[in-house]
Amino acid sequence: MKAPFPTLTPDEAAALIHDKDTIGFGGFTAAGACKVIPLAIAARATAEHAAGRPFKLGVITGASTGKSLDGALAAAEAIEWRTPYQSDPILRKSINEGKTRFFDLHLSAVQPTVRSGVFGPVHWAIIEASHVSPNGEIVLSTAVGAANTFVRVADKILIELNAHHPGDLMGFHDLYEPADPPRRREIPLYAPTDRIGSSFIKVNPNKIAGVVLTDLPDETGGFDAPDAVTDRIGHHVAQFLADEIKSGRLPASFLPLQSGVGNIANAVIGALGANPGIPPFTMYTEVIQDSVVDLLRSGKCEFASGCSLTLSQPQLKKVYDELEFYRPRMVLRPQEISNSPELIRRLGLITINTAIEIDLFGNVNSTHVMGRDLMNGIGGSGDFTRNAHISIYTCPSMAKQGAISTIVPLVTHLDHSEHSVQIVVTEHGIADLRGKSPHDRARLMIENCVHPDYRELLHAYLNISAKGHVPQTLHNAFSMHLAYLESGDMRKVKWF
Repeated sequence: MKAPFPTLTPDEAAALIHDKDTIGFGGFTAAGACKVIPLAIAARATAEHAAGRPFKLGVITGASTGKSLDGALAAAEAIEWRTPYQSDPILRKSINEGKTRFFDLHLSAVQPTVRSGVFGPVHWAIIEASHVSPNGEIVLSTAVGAANTFVRVADKILIELNAHHPGDLMGFHDLYEPADPPRRREIPLYAPTDRIGSSFIKVNPNKIAGVVLTDLPDETGGFDAPDAVTDRIGHHVAQFLADEIKSGRLPASFLPLQSGVGNIANAVIGALGANPGIPPFTMYTEVIQDSVVDLLRSGKCEFASGCSLTLSQPQLKKVYDELEFYRPRMVLRPQEISNSPELIRRLGLITINTAIEIDLFGNVNSTHVMGRDLMNGIGGSGDFTRNAHISIYTCPSMAKQGAISTIVPLVTHLDHSEHSVQIVVTEHGIADLRGKSPHDRARLMIENCVHPDYRELLHAYLNISAKGHVPQTLHNAFSMHLAYLESGDMRKVKWF
């Protein structure tokens, strides 16, 4: 493959980066994330530190990335600050130890915030592409994220031109960047199938400092096979939505779906596809996962709009082997479009996301463990939850072999309030919180969603906390968490 711009080695590209630079990395999840340039930057940081020189960067991404980006840079102690979302264990440890400053951000807000200048200048955009033309037309690979904004506002651009992806991905991307207030107009997208932008990013060729040639797969992992818990969660979600159609609360034609990323989400989408009460549907989401590819092939999913193809390698190969089948049936968009609150509300999405813990009243913690340690970040769950036609949260009823109940009296960190969360699903059942008072919500959560090992304990909590509009007591609200921290088991709680 011959690049139309100076071809650099990874080390030559890394040598262009300076201490205190801010970099906008393309990709969304490990899909479309750069690999060899960040590895070389990490090696450079290690060498600079060994020589006694400072070398730390500001890092902005679309969402999480791969181990060769977040993991390598964090291990090299090269990240001064990071936003908006991550899932790497090395970076997570650095954040929780206070070595890396991290600030969480709704994914729909990343591109407008970058354009506003709040983060300061973006010195470099480093992105992966499947094709680059001599006049600066860039075709991305398996993700968009915020790449179109990064390359426009950055001082300079480095490109990993990855031969692992077909050069013929034209038409898989729909790149549109709205104007900022006060000149912003409505985003002219009225159905998930609409295309409103360009299939490529057009930049001034003089901004491209060089191209690094690669031939590497995305560092995406596969998904676990559904187990008894995820199967039951998926069944409950699918049956709830089928019943909503039957009751007339959802149109017979159904509504577009959004689903978070992960094993539960993948199982839920598979269950929706298998349920005969769910008609063929479209998706307007962030991440297109493995189960969606098969549903597109079967016709149960008619169209999928997302930010990334976060697929296992066998599923991605299916797409690449049949490009002409999938090209008109899926599209990848920038995250401020896929996660636009305006579009989510207007399209009437059914949203399905996962929680770390949920309290008896429907408040959701999706980011922190025991109220202190960051897990990943809020991602796009808030964008979708707050603006959904129906918002659903799923989680197993217990964690740590039963030592933790995921349904608690009060969440230790609040990401999504009871005013936005409508439906809660665990393997034990469904709590439809719509139109319910706090007392009603709490009883419904205990009876339908809490694991049997914890039902008596939580009923006792309600009896203690019976007064007030919200049956809550500050003396006991975190007693289950404290019991776990002190004894290793929430079931050893003692109410006061």
